[in-house]
Amino acid sequence: MPPTIPLFRLLSPRAVRGVHTVSTPPVIVISGPSGAGKSTLLKRLFTAHPNTFGFSVSHTTRPPRPTERPGIDYHFTTAPHFHTLKSQNAFIEHATFAAHSYGTSRSAIQSVLDSGRVCVLDIELEGVKQVKQTEIEARFVFVAPPSLAELERRLRARGTEGEEAVRRRLESAGREMEWAEKGGHDKVVVNDEVERAYEELEGWIMGVLGRGRIGEEKL
Repeated sequence: MPPTIPLFRLLSPRAVRGVHTVSTPPVIVISGPSGAGKSTLLKRLFTAHPNTFGFSVSHTTRPPRPTERPGIDYHFTTAPHFHTLKSQNAFIEHATFAAHSYGTSRSAIQSVLDSGRVCVLDIELEGVKQVKQTEIEARFVFVAPPSLAELERRLRARGTEGEEAVRRRLESAGREMEWAEKGGHDKVVVNDEVERAYEELEGWIMGVLGRGRIGEEKL
């Protein structure tokens, strides 16, 4: 059986330097295994609150999937260009998975903040650990599957990856869930049912921001 994920308390705000000032909200950092349902929950959040949140678009060296749009889902780039940006300290976090690099640039975060929106990051576990070591004031939420067995079912049903890729993702998911169980995040949302999970996620985020659901602009 996978580990039971406990409730998590909010951490105290940390010192803020560089990117944020006391007048800006914290960055919301969302992570979780591929197949846990992060994208579905984030799409609902952005649709419900179109003027509140801004998504920080990450760079990646992997090729785009059929439904992904350059500059919207990811900044798709070459390995040499990615490593040039990395050497210039352009990334607040970066990680490698399945031989492809992923990174969040400082300029992408600043662009969202400059628009007056709350910046949301969707990153891997190694990226979460890196962000925790930076000047960014952030709150961290982990979207977990109900179990590894259910995650495997979702990954296979998606049909976008081969057996080896599925195996790697399940191994990675196990590590992520163990880290979450040890208190690595401010909040864990178990995505066993989309509607319930979304309400929990939205309620927690709006609580962090000191806002309620009433009065938000809807599409």
